Amino acid sequence: MTKPLTLIKSHASNPKLWVVIGVTVAGIVVLAETRRRRRKAMLMNREDFGAFVERFEILPFPQPPPPAAKQSLSGLTFAIKDIFDVKDYVTGFGNPDWRRTHDVAENMAVVVTALLKNGATCVGKTVMDELAMGITGENMHYGTPINPQMPSFVPGGSSSGSAVAVASELVDFALGTDTIGCIRIPAAFCGIFGCRPSHGAVSMIGAIPNSQSLDTIGWFARDPSVLHRVGHALLQLNAVEPRRARLLIFADDLFQLSKVPKQKTECVISKAIGNLSGYQLPKHMKLGQYIASNVPSLKGFHEESTKLQNGTSALKALSSVMISLQRYEFKANHEEWVKSVKPKLAPDVSNHVLAAINTKYENIKMLYKVRTEMRACLQSLLKDDGILVFPTVADPPFKLNTKKVYSAESHDRALILSAIASMSGCCQVTIPLGKHDGCPISVSFISYHGADKFLLDTVLDMYSSLQEQVGIVSNLAPFPDSNGNFDASELLKEKGNAAFKGKQWNKAVNYYNEAIKLNGSSATYYCNRAAAYLELGCFQQAEEDCSKAISLDKKNVKAYLRRGTARESLLCYKEAAQGEL
Repeated sequence: MTKPLTLIKSHASNPKLWVVIGVTVAGIVVLAETRRRRRKAMLMNREDFGAFVERFEILPFPQPPPPAAKQSLSGLTFAIKDIFDVKDYVTGFGNPDWRRTHDVAENMAVVVTALLKNGATCVGKTVMDELAMGITGENMHYGTPINPQMPSFVPGGSSSGSAVAVASELVDFALGTDTIGCIRIPAAFCGIFGCRPSHGAVSMIGAIPNSQSLDTIGWFARDPSVLHRVGHALLQLNAVEPRRARLLIFADDLFQLSKVPKQKTECVISKAIGNLSGYQLPKHMKLGQYIASNVPSLKGFHEESTKLQNGTSALKALSSVMISLQRYEFKANHEEWVKSVKPKLAPDVSNHVLAAINTKYENIKMLYKVRTEMRACLQSLLKDDGILVFPTVADPPFKLNTKKVYSAESHDRALILSAIASMSGCCQVTIPLGKHDGCPISVSFISYHGADKFLLDTVLDMYSSLQEQVGIVSNLAPFPDSNGNFDASELLKEKGNAAFKGKQWNKAVNYYNEAIKLNGSSATYYCNRAAAYLELGCFQQAEEDCSKAISLDKKNVKAYLRRGTARESLLCYKEAAQGEL
């Protein structure tokens, strides 16, 4: 045994020794935490959050003279994914080898021109997953855009830069494309709105195709009114149409995939529509079973497994058909370039591309038949007033710069949720609904193909009421977990921690107060409240909380450190030095 360990062993019963050890360990922890915060601050202080490949400014078309109406997007700025053509710029498709082997664009993408005509200003191109073959938002060549909601986690992709540009308030809205979730997933991860319109509703001319049968042009916004205005501009919608009643249909089996308690989301939405006119009582269904019964062509793609229920098997089969269709069409579009250029790709992207290039299908017609039947299936379900409700994503994002990636199960869940709109061509909007366990949560509304105005109008109509209910629900007693159990005080503590991280010090104190009312024997609650008090300059309260925490837990190093800080701030230098310290 080494000499230091021998000394520790021989003095193990001495409480002063443990204080010294605790303070030493605390110093190491504080140093590590300081370095982590500095790295985080450096990332967050990057001017554009790593969202842009290149910056420029393209001014809108001139405002027509009176009596012409004012341009609908006047004064708004937008960014575009590096998949759209801009005249005199090379479209990079997220990969330097693609940029190197292609010339500058001779024309402007139709969708960009439409936005410029409506008064918006384009300010640059954004980072994306290479060749639009990913859903995480990472790019080894240009860097991964920083998710402003969760800086240590992936932003989601493939339209990652566009989502981050909006979430970080660098632009008012941004364009992306959505093939297998490339608008919807980053919108969910970044806590913003994302719209995937009906397939074919917005012209793809001037955008590099990934898979034409699945590709759509979509957009992000922080505000539902901006989402709505952009939709009207791009979809050329009529300002007025007959008002219809709305029927919300909850896909209960899809909510079972999510880590967020279904009761929380359902409560918010149900109470929101209860305060509005024109909404029928919501219905519930198992979407997987409905699809299994109404998309007969899927039977040939079901997994041979007795473990999967019929509905679950149908949903997995639908997502596998989606991936097969994407691979087949990607190969048709880009096989020649991939084989001739042999581009440098990130390992995961390379795997996706190779799987596509090596694809051989003899039943292509069956893939397209599934797509046709899916559109008819949802049309029959939703008719002219239905809106399908389910989670946008099932799992939270994984951390950046770690070896951890989506498990096969997480990846499967993501694709199952994305496949509903991708394979039916229906319109879908991702709606942010606050946070759960510190992670943004969202819900998706889907309506039938061609019902874009109906869907966008619904989101605009509901959102104020949804926001109000999110605020109410967040202050209620916690929802039970999957086993029906919960610890109310722990949930309040977590809410306090989230408020603290958001620099909402008073709000954090209020949450910790409630946690202490429920459980006054937790040193952590007092210690955490002390940290918030220190930020507010309430040094006496912080000192008292730390003393209470130490009385409950003699080895609470953070409490000693924070009490020292509080006493020093109260000019009690002697007490801070003694530290009883």
